[in-house]
Amino acid sequence: MANVKKESTSNGGGMVSGIIIAACIGVGVVIWKFIMGNPENFEGGNIETGTPLNTLGQVYHGGAVVPVLLGMLLMVLVFSIERFFVISKAAGKTNLDAFMTKIQASIKQGEIEEAIATCDKQQGSVANAIKSALIKYQAVKKEGFNSEEAAETIHKEIEEATSLEMPMLQKNMTSISSLVSLGTLIGLLGTVSGMIKAFGALAAAGTPDQAALAAGISEALINTATGIGTSAVAIISYNFCTSKIDDLTYSIDEAAVSIVNSYRRFRGSLKQ
Repeated sequence: MANVKKESTSNGGGMVSGIIIAACIGVGVVIWKFIMGNPENFEGGNIETGTPLNTLGQVYHGGAVVPVLLGMLLMVLVFSIERFFVISKAAGKTNLDAFMTKIQASIKQGEIEEAIATCDKQQGSVANAIKSALIKYQAVKKEGFNSEEAAETIHKEIEEATSLEMPMLQKNMTSISSLVSLGTLIGLLGTVSGMIKAFGALAAAGTPDQAALAAGISEALINTATGIGTSAVAIISYNFCTSKIDDLTYSIDEAAVSIVNSYRRFRGSLKQ
């Protein structure tokens, strides 16, 4: 049943991601066609032969790759915003550092019930994983496990809890990391395509036209600039989200160590 539920959730998440990607590309096409391609952005209102009057007109002449790059930039922004809210929710209702300080203090004092109550108030993936470990701590304490058995049992419990709570944090991170490379590659593809068209037009004309060549190269390089910009935003977003996820994972591991050490002190006090 758990596997069926997990597969269903994965399929649903993949469908939502697919819809987001299609929607972003669609919005990119609309922006390119109707906003950048507005006749007011070109001299004489002529989109094809009129000189661009502003940046929007210049970017429009970058060609059909531009809407794809715009869509990819929108994907990065949408996925980044979505990840930010998910990671914030996973951290819980209050500041994570303050929560961890309170939990550590309760565990060191042996006040496990108070620590569990704190987790209930905090909520989120981190608190849920720590709560599972605390409940397991109470169980092994009643059963009288030795320190090594207890450590293994508690670590196993927190690993299982983490495997259930944390995968959602990694969702869409693959998409963001892929956009890091795809942004630059598609930008270069647009540049090469534009250069081929520019030199092809000059070859057909038969006479070198420096102004026309410069204009063609300028329009082709727009794709490179847009692609690099998309990749830069994706890199920043990916590193930021990865750093936050690592912080959450470290907090869980830190709590697990404290719980195990608390049990060892408890066992040590029984031997005295």
